[in-house]
Amino acid sequence: MDDLFGEAEKNSRSSFELPSETSSVSRGRQPLADRLRPRKIDEICGQEELLGAEGRLRRMLEGKFLPSLILWGPPGCGKTTLARLLAEEMGLNFIQISAVFSGVSDLKKVFAQAEHQAAKGTLLFVDEIHRFNRAQQDGFLPYVENGVITLVGATTENPSFALNPALLSRCQVLVLQSLETDSLLKMLERAEELLERSLPLNDQARKRLVEMADGDGRYLLNLAEQVFFFPKDQIFDVAALEKRLSRRALRYDKSREEHYNLISAFHKSIRGSDPDAALYWYARMIEGGEDPRYIARRLVVIASEDVGEAAPGSLPLVIAAAEAFERLGSPEGELALAQAIVHLATAPKSNSVYKALKQARAVAKQTGSLMPPPHILNAPTSLMREVGYGEGYQYDHDQEGAFSGQDYFPKEMGRVRFYEPSSRGYEVEIDKRLKILEERRVFLQNQSQKNSDKIK
Repeated sequence: MDDLFGEAEKNSRSSFELPSETSSVSRGRQPLADRLRPRKIDEICGQEELLGAEGRLRRMLEGKFLPSLILWGPPGCGKTTLARLLAEEMGLNFIQISAVFSGVSDLKKVFAQAEHQAAKGTLLFVDEIHRFNRAQQDGFLPYVENGVITLVGATTENPSFALNPALLSRCQVLVLQSLETDSLLKMLERAEELLERSLPLNDQARKRLVEMADGDGRYLLNLAEQVFFFPKDQIFDVAALEKRLSRRALRYDKSREEHYNLISAFHKSIRGSDPDAALYWYARMIEGGEDPRYIARRLVVIASEDVGEAAPGSLPLVIAAAEAFERLGSPEGELALAQAIVHLATAPKSNSVYKALKQARAVAKQTGSLMPPPHILNAPTSLMREVGYGEGYQYDHDQEGAFSGQDYFPKEMGRVRFYEPSSRGYEVEIDKRLKILEERRVFLQNQSQKNSDKIK
């Protein structure tokens, strides 16, 4: 475990300096990303919302107050570097562990060392803290509460799902963003300054190199390290760059938060009638390895929830697209789903059916013991007929306009209006028909009441 511990460096070396000759990793073997690691808070690229003049973390440091933190952000945004520099800034011992390689015995040693150094204080940085199980996470609680450690956990997963509520309530969550283009370009300039030579790329290829990093500073420097080994006597364009560098897998995990982020963006793009954005998120999911059947199921939901009776042909069209995919598979079947996506995004929208069902279920929960009116109950036995089941029922197809105007709600609750058509698409026609039917119902029920009064 000795290699897991180490105090934060306390020197004024520039971020461009290499380690000393006594470093355990030789200058030639040390990765470029590590050689360029910032040595001071002000050298960190990006994260202006946290580290700018009015940033949340900047105010903490100026006030000499550092609570336990959860650093939530994508790979390569600087979580590890930030934790190390926070320890240095606050004058705390720095211990770093990874939840991937550490177990209960390792944690016990860490806590024992922190207690031994309680006078100075310890910042414990736990990389990928979401990998610890619930019991292991609970093990941090007493040491965080009594101040033995200032916990700084790093995670790429949503803390709301990945961490215990008890641990989360004792920490402040700071969201780190992917690095923007300006920050990434600045990192390339630092790399060129360190190595005292320029990347052999033209302007377009340099821009493409930054795009390939997708906001990941560490990955950008790994790519740059490869480019520095390109032949020095020529300048490479985009095509040559892409040919020499392997394509990075998209940042997508079908079982984790990115899965839910992208399907949410996809669904809302269709709901917002933006076919271009919907196709983009669809492509992102497909390229990331998402099962198209999952997307097809979501399209069925959208057809009912967000389009509904405004374009009633949407549901069978989407089901047909899903069946087409089942027959064709990928990649040909993906086009059928794309057609359904464009149809739904450009169709008139209505959530009237969705809202109607939601309201009906709420009322059903409150009135679940009420019986249907006797006249619409089947009466297969003589006893049922004797007690009035089916008495007075009018077969609608035998009535004028195939409409009898009878009541179908329980007598105790009367009629309730759940479905309110929108003013869009086919629901305009539905609304007209419902108004005609309502007028006819009132007329027929009044007639029925008059006839009943005459009999009496």
